[in-house]
Amino acid sequence: MVDSAVSPTPSNSQVAEEIRSRNLPPTTYRDLPEPLPMKKVIGPSVLLLAGSIGSGEFVLWPYISTQTGLALVWLATIGILTQYFLNMEITRYTLATGETAVTGFTRLWKPWSWLFIIMAVVPWMWPGWATGSSTALTYAFGLSGDAVIPITIASLVLIGIILTVSPVVYRTVEKIQFFLVALIVIFMIYIVVGLLNGETWGALVAGFTTEVPKIPEAIGKLPIALLLGAIAFAGAGGVMNLAQSNWVRDKGLGMGAHLPKIVSPITGQETTDAAIGYFFRQDEANMRRWRGWWKVADREQFITFFVLGLFAIMLFMMLAYLYVGVGSTAQNFDFVRLLGENLNERVGPWVGPAFWFTGVVVLLSTNLTVLDMISRIVADIAKTNWLRDSQTWTESRLYFLIVWLMVAFGSIILLSGVSQPLLLLVIASALNGLVMFVYSVLLIQLNRCMLPRAIGLGGVRFAAILWAVLFYGGFSIYLLIAQFGKLF
Repeated sequence: MVDSAVSPTPSNSQVAEEIRSRNLPPTTYRDLPEPLPMKKVIGPSVLLLAGSIGSGEFVLWPYISTQTGLALVWLATIGILTQYFLNMEITRYTLATGETAVTGFTRLWKPWSWLFIIMAVVPWMWPGWATGSSTALTYAFGLSGDAVIPITIASLVLIGIILTVSPVVYRTVEKIQFFLVALIVIFMIYIVVGLLNGETWGALVAGFTTEVPKIPEAIGKLPIALLLGAIAFAGAGGVMNLAQSNWVRDKGLGMGAHLPKIVSPITGQETTDAAIGYFFRQDEANMRRWRGWWKVADREQFITFFVLGLFAIMLFMMLAYLYVGVGSTAQNFDFVRLLGENLNERVGPWVGPAFWFTGVVVLLSTNLTVLDMISRIVADIAKTNWLRDSQTWTESRLYFLIVWLMVAFGSIILLSGVSQPLLLLVIASALNGLVMFVYSVLLIQLNRCMLPRAIGLGGVRFAAILWAVLFYGGFSIYLLIAQFGKLF
């Protein structure tokens, strides 16, 4: 029975009873569009990869390799593989309905709306990526450390302007990230052919084989918050993974093709409609289309996010292992400076600046992703839940309001004196590990208990999500016990 508090269903549309409608307006039936070829689907995972390389891949896991060697490479591999399965379950719901995963969670329980706003904003409001990018820029051009804060604030403002004037925001972000990821991949290729040696590759193989018994000892060398943060950021991490559904929707994949997109209130054509989705009948034609969408989306996610993401983790870990060594006393972001200086001395005077400039690109691409994804998630929640009927507050206008609030808050944080990139990233990543535990549980409820069995979560993927619950839940409980133990 439809809740009387929600908007009525158009009389010419039949309600899709499979999708719960007690907390939000009901979905109605509509056919799935025909699946697109791989070349037209690539995009959402590139944005996720751009976000992930700047967190765990470039910063946290290389730093860990300077403290423990490559003994924890298995943990990084398990972390990003787990995220691949999580990402596909986030994608599943959006392909099937066009709605974001968080909208689906709200259908399960209304308070998830404001709880996920907290989960999106609190862990990600710290401008660690922009600060790291500016810090790397000072290394590359020999600037004073005093330049970090003004450069960081300027970069935040620049990102805000770029997002604001984009006619269709997703397309602009996708084009920028394709370019930035291409620059990162070029340097990754140079790492393979010009910077690593056989001994380092042997150490990586040992990390996967003979050094496995050393994993407990290596874990004991690290602060638990740093370890949980690295696990959460072995890939994207936290609600950034949930933003995959927002990007899938705005890319127009699956049922997302039927829903409105975020456009600039200055240069785009807005719609006042909330992003309430549709569902499809499980007839032969729609099931054929569903299998086509699932296959191409899964292939895009596996190749772009898992394969390239894992390769990036391993390369930057090996680079730090070889050119900084194990047992380094470099604190905070200093190991990035030390790594560049050692590359200058041992390889050539241009290699260090090239590495630092790659860091600028990596962390700037991540910060662009962060601002975009927080604003998308919060705007979608606010419009769908509380401002559905507002003609003034479109999802696009909410998006840009949040972008500029995040720019302002990040600037205030920096001006207050909190400007250590690694500290800011550890805060964000540890909090995101807890968030991932929460939505791993919710994805089971959403895709196994609400979606029909024919298109829902089952088999090996169900086991993988159960593993995610145990994986992130176990480390989160360990973190809470460790932190509370320090208080008593």
